Amino acid sequence: MSTPWLWVRMSKNTVIWVANRELPVVRTPGKLALVEKGVLVISDSGNVTIWTSNSSKSGSNSLAAQLLNTGNFVVRDVNNGVDPDEFLWQGFDYPCDTQIPGLKIGYDVRRKRDLYQAAWKSLDDPAESEYTFKLDLTGVPQYFLRKGSQEVFRSGPWNGLRFSGRPNLKPNSVYRFWYRADDEWIYYGYEPIDSSVLLRTVVNVDGALQRFIWNERNHNWNLFLTFATDNCDTYNWCGPYASCNINNSPACKCLTGYVPKSQTDWDTAGWGEGCVRKIAANCSREDHFIKLSSIKVPDTRNALGDMNLSLDQCRISCLNNCSCTAYGTWNVTDGGRGCLLWFGELKDIRLYTEYGQDIYVRVDPSEAGGISSNRRNRKLIAVAAVLSAVVAALIIVLVLHLRKKRKQHIQRQRHLYEHEAGDDNSRRTYSKEINNGDLELPLFDMETVSKATKNFSVANKLGEGGFGPVYKGVLKGGQEIAAKKLSQDSKQGSDEFKNEVMCIAKLQHRNLVKLLGCCIQEEYMLIYEFLPNKSLDLFIFDEKRSALLDWPKRLNIINGIARGLLYLHQDSRLRIVHRDLKASNILLDCDLNPKISDFGMARICGGNETAASTNRIVGTYGYMSPEYAIDGQFSVKSDVFSFGVLILEIVSGRRNRGFYHPNHHLNLLGHTWKLYNTGQFSDAIHETLKESCIVDEVLRALHIGLLCVQQNASDRPNMASVVLMLSSDSSALPPPKVPGFFTARNPIEADSSSGKHESCSTNEMSVTLIDPR
Repeated sequence: MSTPWLWVRMSKNTVIWVANRELPVVRTPGKLALVEKGVLVISDSGNVTIWTSNSSKSGSNSLAAQLLNTGNFVVRDVNNGVDPDEFLWQGFDYPCDTQIPGLKIGYDVRRKRDLYQAAWKSLDDPAESEYTFKLDLTGVPQYFLRKGSQEVFRSGPWNGLRFSGRPNLKPNSVYRFWYRADDEWIYYGYEPIDSSVLLRTVVNVDGALQRFIWNERNHNWNLFLTFATDNCDTYNWCGPYASCNINNSPACKCLTGYVPKSQTDWDTAGWGEGCVRKIAANCSREDHFIKLSSIKVPDTRNALGDMNLSLDQCRISCLNNCSCTAYGTWNVTDGGRGCLLWFGELKDIRLYTEYGQDIYVRVDPSEAGGISSNRRNRKLIAVAAVLSAVVAALIIVLVLHLRKKRKQHIQRQRHLYEHEAGDDNSRRTYSKEINNGDLELPLFDMETVSKATKNFSVANKLGEGGFGPVYKGVLKGGQEIAAKKLSQDSKQGSDEFKNEVMCIAKLQHRNLVKLLGCCIQEEYMLIYEFLPNKSLDLFIFDEKRSALLDWPKRLNIINGIARGLLYLHQDSRLRIVHRDLKASNILLDCDLNPKISDFGMARICGGNETAASTNRIVGTYGYMSPEYAIDGQFSVKSDVFSFGVLILEIVSGRRNRGFYHPNHHLNLLGHTWKLYNTGQFSDAIHETLKESCIVDEVLRALHIGLLCVQQNASDRPNMASVVLMLSSDSSALPPPKVPGFFTARNPIEADSSSGKHESCSTNEMSVTLIDPR
């Protein structure tokens, strides 16, 4: 035999543990034996010992080696049951690259042993590579993903709710998690809420730390989340005394009271050296602290924690120690308790839109309007405050005046730009000006895109939507692209263009279309990766092409869209409501994997915002939820409604809007609801699927679709629950309630809708719909 592997029992074998990962059995067949005192031995065909377990316990003569249902391979005394404390030896004490529920990653205090994950060297070599995920006990404990000795990603310390560097680690419907730190163990663990759900967390060969969930329907591991998602998750990306904000361009910024250590390097994106204090520290009791809000707290290897100190006592302790550079609350539950003190450099800080923590950074009094302890200085400060207020008011008036002038100047410059040719450098400078530094994408010039698309020839045209026509192109190096060109007749405009760039440029997921860059020279264009199979609607609503999508392919498309939406709603750094999810905005790659596209109507929700309202409705009739179409209320549940419509359309092969049935005036939602209630649910399945599908699987998908399109938003599941329901056959589904918009509308009436003026928040582009499809 080769290596003795533990297998998760499923249709797709998955290695979760390897005994002799450094020494394979070369001379086969190999042999695994349980010998005296409960020791496991692996030997080759020549009886040469390859590997042995190192049990420190001795057992009776009634010993057994057993693979438990948990995936733990153990040696136990059969008379002692399956109590882990009684095992003579267990594989869970020697993790490989994978953590599954029940396997601890942390530190065994009693045995003084590290339990950590180490990636395979390659896909077919389980030997330990340089990539490790391990608990670091220096200072205040935190986890590090490392490549050799180099830090790649840091979890931050546990704050009572989650790790500081994992803001999207929060209670969910898929699994529960915890952190234990006592005299026996320090570790992080998790387990599925539904025991039938299979989860695993892997450090893969490329060094990515990812969590997967088993999808019983398509017999595959679906990616649930990735721990490091962008540059700001890279350890100390901006250097000491600097913060990283992925929503800014550039992302790095020195803390208040600090300046770049090398301004030249900083100006050329060389942020590694970080920042230094403007005014050298002199250990003054007059030093002040600047509050830094909603952040991933700095590296705690040079920090001390004390759960018995209040925040005020924490401040005094820091002020009395010349080496203390910052302080903050350790545990954020119940209003906050405990104290963290940092000494030396503050590294690996990033800003979040929500779920971050607050710390207080030590600065010179001049940086915070330092207040002396004597009355005279306090009076001077009061006078200065009044004068500052007056000056601030004058500055505000001046700034408003200058902004007005600047806006007029930019409009004039843009007019000149559109009518006069300029060199590449001037065009790039202009692009930064009109986008106020928000774009962080390659800029394509008009000549390059024109050559790639053969001067936007009709033969290269892929299609046309509300934004404008889309053309296929081939760049000089051979890369295929799709150039989306804003039409002069489009009701969308530069705001939608900018909104799409701002949203999708910061997102990375395999089920979202990849934006390669943009062009603003002469015309607005977005440059995407080319997806050869175009959009989903061209398949499911076409009689001939629909036959190419059997049930497994359609189920894979449904699951892919669900994972993409879950990322937008929960796992991305931005909480995004798409607002225009429909079949024509789902693109298919060469393997028919789905990618969500068209973010021109998307809304970025800030902070804890989960819902908002608008006076102008954007989106596509037939996919809009009732609360949005009627009252202008939109939320992540609006996207869930659109996703439910998509499920019903994918399964039935019929459009919701324009659906016709000779026996009633219901649309597709109402028709499916009627079939569900009359016991004729299987009639909703498209004829071409009935031979390739497991009927119960398809009916479950339809059931989930009806749950998503329920009239009341509060009744609809969130996308985390939808992903779980799609992945599991065993969990019972609640009965659906009446769907929204289940009766057909007069097509003329529907097409006559119009928008009104609205005043949007700074995160929402002012947009106009309309797509008649």
